[in-house]
Amino acid sequence: MKTVLEILQSTAGYFAKSGIESARLNIEHLLAHVLGLRRMDLYMQFDRPLSEKELGPLRDLVRRRASGEPLQHLLGTVEFHGHIFKCDKRALIPRPETELFAERIIKLHEVAPPRLADIGTGSGVLALTLAAHWKEAEVHAVDISPEALALAAENAAALNLADRINFWEGGLLQPLDQLPVGKRTLSLIVANLPYIPAAEISTLSREVRHDPALALDGGADGTQIIRELIRQTTSKLSGMLALEIGHDQSEALSAVLSESGFREIRQETDYQGRNRFLFSSYG
Repeated sequence: MKTVLEILQSTAGYFAKSGIESARLNIEHLLAHVLGLRRMDLYMQFDRPLSEKELGPLRDLVRRRASGEPLQHLLGTVEFHGHIFKCDKRALIPRPETELFAERIIKLHEVAPPRLADIGTGSGVLALTLAAHWKEAEVHAVDISPEALALAAENAAALNLADRINFWEGGLLQPLDQLPVGKRTLSLIVANLPYIPAAEISTLSREVRHDPALALDGGADGTQIIRELIRQTTSKLSGMLALEIGHDQSEALSAVLSESGFREIRQETDYQGRNRFLFSSYG
């Protein structure tokens, strides 16, 4: 029987030849998942022989990963801002940039916004992270996809936040018209909306193309949906609008914000130093 170390070494080589980035890390995560261990526990069990009962499920996961299926989908979970979220094909896989986005939003608010909305919530990572941090805030999560909202609701239940989140199905801010008139003004709107130009979707990596097309397609230039959100926001916001955007969209969207009457428009960078976040005030 092959040992843990032998499996890690041989599969890392196979993944590397298959074009998988961070090949050794990928097989460590998959093997730990199959064995029910923490990844770091594998380092204490390099000499452990693996039975056919353990290797069978691992082979299937290795095959699927080598074909480009995202690691997060195979594991079924992703860590985000200290919480574990369920992750599957119903919504966009949360990226490190979005985790940084959440940290920036929190840092910019010394006190909890009374009422906030996460537009295009997907798996709910932003709405739920903010709800967990600001325990007194009224939080609304909106998505046009019923499948994504179902996933977000499952995550809310798993994190014991189901009673803190109001879920709305529909496009952008329109579902919030159902709120009582006195509760339609939001003090914070956050959004990580689709921002990939439609013509570029077919050129994305194998992993990214496993995300729902609805969560990727931002129209002809990638900014169509974001521009529409900005337009709708002016009737519902008295506070901050926080946007995660494409790396080459900050100047164009800053101009749209300025033309729409937003103030204190600020561009902030991601881990690679690219302008990926826009913060502005209205009302």
